[in-house]
Amino acid sequence: VGEGGARAPRLGAVGHHAPAPGPRGARGARRGPHRAAPAVLAGLPRRQCPGRGVRLKGSRLKVRFCTNESQKSRAELVGQLRRLGFDISEGEVTAPAPAACQILKERGLRPYLLIHDGVRSEFDQIDTSNPNCVVIADAGESFSYQNMNNAFQVLMELENPVLISLGKGRYYKETSGLMLDVGPYMKALEYACGIKAEVVGKPSPEFFKSALQAIGVEAHQAVMIGDDIVGDVGGAQRCGMRALQVRTGKFRPSDEHHPEVKADGYVDNLAEAVDLLLQHTDE
Repeated sequence: VGEGGARAPRLGAVGHHAPAPGPRGARGARRGPHRAAPAVLAGLPRRQCPGRGVRLKGSRLKVRFCTNESQKSRAELVGQLRRLGFDISEGEVTAPAPAACQILKERGLRPYLLIHDGVRSEFDQIDTSNPNCVVIADAGESFSYQNMNNAFQVLMELENPVLISLGKGRYYKETSGLMLDVGPYMKALEYACGIKAEVVGKPSPEFFKSALQAIGVEAHQAVMIGDDIVGDVGGAQRCGMRALQVRTGKFRPSDEHHPEVKADGYVDNLAEAVDLLLQHTDE
């Protein structure tokens, strides 16, 4: 989610004890009366939300951040979020790279890493010798023909190829314009190898559930706030959550007429969403 400026982490915040926006809340809300929403997953702006971080910290909301960001380590993400006014620690961030590392360890997988150098430190404890799987993320400029072909060759040499993708976003917004995300490259390898990738990150239900489980909240009690109609809104709704879309970042006017996904409401930015949630918390 963003409001112009440089690219920000694609994140979500989880809150506790706020009635969800209903008819009196976000514009366009389509569900009935207010009901308790112990959790809120919300995207973060590219600009500061003056005072919102402090107000969230001092409220009854439990906050956790969820991101599909795969070009930055959690340490870098936390630093960026603190500069935006959110006082958080690495332990409050749910990100795809650590989740992927856990999968690799549990299954004894040794990946060929097609990832951005900025997130490589997350895989420092992972054995990458003699790869028996591929992990793909938003590699940016590293999405060269040679690197894609290396990943393709690793997969084709395996009897049971495993492709793990950190998210499957189509694109995101930079100051220079829209940029391809990991999804198109993941789809290319799926097509070339005749396989299906395992997605770690939004819109995977398991990823949403892991964030909710971390704070002990059920999906039906949660609201998602994000700019991605498919990854944020659609993914959350399939998981059993309600979802609001912010009209910033990835948002496009056509999203409000998406043929398959309909947000439960709309807000102009994250600051407005935070104000709305805190307003209902105080009622």
